[in-house]
Amino acid sequence: MALPTPLLGFGYQQVVRPVLFRAFEGDPELIHERMIDVLAGVGSSGPARFLAKLLAETAGRPTRVAGVAFPSRVGLAAGLDKDASAVLAWRGLGFGFAEVGTITGHGQPGNDRPRVFRLTDSRAIINRMGFNNPGAAVVAATLAARGVYRGNGAAGLPVGISIGKTKVIPVEQAVDDYLESLRLLAPHADYLAVNVSSPNTPGLRSLQDGGALSQLVTALTGEAATLAVDGRPPLPIFVKVAPDLTDEQLDEVVAVCEGAGAAGLIATNTTVGRDGLSAADQSRAVEAGGLSGAPLTARALQVVTRLTSSTTLPVIGCGGIMTAADAAAMFDAGAALVQLYTGFLYAGPALAASINSADLAKLRP
Repeated sequence: MALPTPLLGFGYQQVVRPVLFRAFEGDPELIHERMIDVLAGVGSSGPARFLAKLLAETAGRPTRVAGVAFPSRVGLAAGLDKDASAVLAWRGLGFGFAEVGTITGHGQPGNDRPRVFRLTDSRAIINRMGFNNPGAAVVAATLAARGVYRGNGAAGLPVGISIGKTKVIPVEQAVDDYLESLRLLAPHADYLAVNVSSPNTPGLRSLQDGGALSQLVTALTGEAATLAVDGRPPLPIFVKVAPDLTDEQLDEVVAVCEGAGAAGLIATNTTVGRDGLSAADQSRAVEAGGLSGAPLTARALQVVTRLTSSTTLPVIGCGGIMTAADAAAMFDAGAALVQLYTGFLYAGPALAASINSADLAKLRP
């Protein structure tokens, strides 16, 4: 039986998080790295996964989106498990799906450190990591070694893979770079997320422009159809958008994605804006990178609302989900699923558990 959510939250927020934040005050990225190391190692063992499920998992609301069966509607966002090494551990932490990456066609170290900044008073993070990852071929091998293949349930949940542009590849050659990642990773993914919205790779966000986006998504959905075998439907392709687009730009993204055969949208990525920071965190506002967490809550909800009102494509809500109430607002706005990143870092597994519990409760008379 899972621990009561308040007890789970108290243990993380009052004991575990303060220790981690103090121990790695000089480099918040080290918390990330140590957590993934533990989850990829002992946390991925059979006994540890079983124990984690007993302690943390709360039954959620099952749903089917883009042909994929999700055991609950709350998932892990891209950016935490960048190399898919901890893919076996996420179900035990209460997630109904996990999106790994972002993965590029070629391995790259990302931007120089320091590149992650914790804004505790604002419950936020600024990062300019820059798609640090070992490359699509290495991640495909990692997933194969863990027995994770499309639809086989080896991870205990659906696995999405976020793909992006290799930094050294010119924007004009981006389509081929994304296609290389798709071909290598498609056998191991239940869906692919096309990241054209990170602010940390030069020129990347220009791929959200109508013509460039149409060319990219058409190429990816076409290749997914070509790779489909044994009568299976093509691998679903989702497109992740920035929160900094205008309503008119969002409408253009919707039209392009509908026309190019995308399976859905993910809203949103991090923002280059700095609205909503507390006075105590204003000194960090000058740091380059994408802002996530509580300052993004309202804008992410606005974007999701705009998208769901203008398309029948499923939308995954992501950005500023710090509480179960934030997730409920996303669902009420029409989001089919939600994803956690910064909220998980601040609240721990209790956040996924509380969202699952509240979401399931809505089905009860």
